[in-house]
Amino acid sequence: MYLLYIDPGTGSMLFTILISVIGAAVYSLRMLFIKLRYKISGGKAEVSNQKIPLVIFSDNKRYWSVFEPICRELDKREKDILYITKSPDDPALSCSYPHLSVECIENDNKLFTRLNFLNASIVLSTTPGLEVYQWKRSRDVDYYVHIPHAASEITMYRMFGIDYYDAILLSGKYQKRDVRNLEKLRSLPKKELLLTGIPYMDEMSKRLEQSDPLPRHERTVLLAPSWGSSAIFGVYGGKIIDVLLNTGYHIIVRPHPQSFTSEKELIDKLMKEYPASEQLEWNRDTDNFDVLNRSDILISDFSGVIFDFSLVYDKPVIYTNPNFDLGLYDAWWLDTPLWTLSALPRLGSELTEDNMGSLKDLIDACLCDPRFEQGRQEVKSETWCNIGEGAKCVADYLIQKQNELAHN
Repeated sequence: MYLLYIDPGTGSMLFTILISVIGAAVYSLRMLFIKLRYKISGGKAEVSNQKIPLVIFSDNKRYWSVFEPICRELDKREKDILYITKSPDDPALSCSYPHLSVECIENDNKLFTRLNFLNASIVLSTTPGLEVYQWKRSRDVDYYVHIPHAASEITMYRMFGIDYYDAILLSGKYQKRDVRNLEKLRSLPKKELLLTGIPYMDEMSKRLEQSDPLPRHERTVLLAPSWGSSAIFGVYGGKIIDVLLNTGYHIIVRPHPQSFTSEKELIDKLMKEYPASEQLEWNRDTDNFDVLNRSDILISDFSGVIFDFSLVYDKPVIYTNPNFDLGLYDAWWLDTPLWTLSALPRLGSELTEDNMGSLKDLIDACLCDPRFEQGRQEVKSETWCNIGEGAKCVADYLIQKQNELAHN
């Protein structure tokens, strides 16, 4: 008798493919029902015959920092934008740009019905998973463009997250290499890949240049983990807060926003066990500029905030090994190692179970090691192109593409 063995990575991939197929089938039936209902009701769907030049879709208010510089640049050029958000408190709703109109649709069914029947020239979004689950390509949208919201891997989305976009706006050559390799492995048509830069980091950098110098302050350590079982709290729990408090330094804990939803019980427990005090503060600011600016060093895991902190604020980091199962992610398909794994050792030191007890010494050493200053410059050159020009490059491309689509 023979046993069939499937390794965990392959098993995860097959499971993801199965769920994707089932999800697509279910949603196709749902869309067919919606179309029939619209026909029976006399075709009163919210569909306009007038094509919208540009739609920006944001599934969370925190991505306004990604889109705001682009909206401002396009508004200056008098280009109309429809901004669709899922967040009722999205800062876009209070924005006064004359050429920006904003819709908030909280209900998932209404939101995806709106998106799936759009009549637009271009849709720009940070949201992965187009054509995989609920969000389908509208037959009346000419072009779908993806822009990442972090200065790191484009392959760390769940499988097939970017497969069905027409174009992706990137910031590093390694990202372009990885997308091309995925396309080849999956026999996908080549997307339009542009190295445009990172508008939100440009904005952060400008804001830092214009801010007043920090007053003298006690050494401040920012703990800003991601969320999930492989993140810092998932691995170490409250132990890391204990060790940080023993350093005597001022400690700021800033959980990932998703933690307050996906692991609320854990965060509530930690906040109760370690209440705010003169030495410890919990931070939930929507805008992270202030907390990053006044921190001397960052401790994180695989969160994109590592690159914001090190490359914009030019400060060292302490990171944990992002040891998680790649089986659910696009990166699983590739033979090339994650670029992040080569970048992190150049930005700071690794925190392990073995050196946790000497975390104070690790912090002190990172803050005065000249190697990391050089490493930050190397990493910046690899993942942040067109520094200071990101929004302009994105606007130039979108306008050029609109004109091209209109001509065709």
